[in-house]
Amino acid sequence: MFKAATILNNTRLDKELDIKDISKVLKVPCKYLLALESESIDQFPQEPYCSLIVKDYADYLGLNGQEILKLFRRDFAQKRKIKSTHKNYFSFTPQFTFSLSLILLLVIFLGYLFSEYLKFNQPPPLKVNWPSGGVVLGSSLEIDGKTDPEATVSVNQDLVIVDESGNFHKKLQLSGTDTKITIVSKSPSGKTTTDTRSLKINQ
Repeated sequence: MFKAATILNNTRLDKELDIKDISKVLKVPCKYLLALESESIDQFPQEPYCSLIVKDYADYLGLNGQEILKLFRRDFAQKRKIKSTHKNYFSFTPQFTFSLSLILLLVIFLGYLFSEYLKFNQPPPLKVNWPSGGVVLGSSLEIDGKTDPEATVSVNQDLVIVDESGNFHKKLQLSGTDTKITIVSKSPSGKTTTDTRSLKINQ
């Protein structure tokens, strides 16, 4: 079964006609004539211009323009169907890209909400720099640590200032030989983290 493109190409070559000369006579760009002969669908002109070119080209070559046009439409329909079938496997269409963008934004947004939920409902982190060995030299102790910047911190029920990085510092006056220090960090949701140590005082 001969294709229209093959018939056009073979007839032109048999008659030793230059496609540039045909282009000038028919006043059709060479790229369209070459696209028709090679079945390069992506370079076909729009209809009805494409069908007119096929018929005029066939008539110029001494062929039956109407018959060649019928063959061309048959071939073109089959080739377009095959291309469409391959395209259905995967294609970055504007609709697909838009849908993918929405899904990604939704996932990011939900991830953010989930992280904020966990952050709001979890006890705040608390790190305290306790004296080495649990022994305090002298009657005073400077204690510091780090927690969540939005948390409030108390040392033995006395509130201390937490800076924007979550750092806090407190100077305590101690008495006796043993003292118990309790540090509590409380989140805005009311969750607390407590660190309690019993220290020995060596004066």
